[in-house]
Amino acid sequence: MRVNFTVNGRKQEADDVWEGESLLYVLRERMGLPGSKNACEQGECGSCTVRLDGVPVCSCLVAAGQVEGREVVTVEGLADYAAHRADAHPGAGCASGACGTSLDAAKQWQALPSDSGPRPRAQDSQTGEAGGLAPIQQAFIDAGAVQCGFCTPGLLVAADELLERNPEPSDADIREALSGNLCRCTGYEKILDAVRLAAARQEEAV
Repeated sequence: MRVNFTVNGRKQEADDVWEGESLLYVLRERMGLPGSKNACEQGECGSCTVRLDGVPVCSCLVAAGQVEGREVVTVEGLADYAAHRADAHPGAGCASGACGTSLDAAKQWQALPSDSGPRPRAQDSQTGEAGGLAPIQQAFIDAGAVQCGFCTPGLLVAADELLERNPEPSDADIREALSGNLCRCTGYEKILDAVRLAAARQEEAV
């Protein structure tokens, strides 16, 4: 079957999708967006977390056919999504297909050192110039919340959604929001620090 849906703000089409194919497979293998990781394939680890119509979901458990006409945000589009949300839709998402990161730009994302220091920045695939990360992505770097990085995309998506709906989360709120995301490296404390840091910076910016 053919599935038409919005990925990171852009209309996309996937052809020859079979009935049992997961959204995770379509994103990784058909769209070339490998940020969402394929780990447990049982919805237990959270490594494949994306936002579906604004809600964090395990993309390994979502049948591709279920996303027909719906909106998906992956870690590749997180920076543009966060920036646009802050500018044009504070506290809300984008209208389907109206804005976001193009598929080609998301595929060509890479971390680059900035002139001001060792912080990685996303490179614009059209101009080659460095652009900013989402606040939660920068906070993960600054707090040292990334080790092997396998779980990081899912954690970033879940944490970004938390800070969108709850700008001043308590530690209990953070733990609840990230309870579906497993990490084998960090011991979680640095991850909690990163979310606290992003929330504090978000509050300062307001």
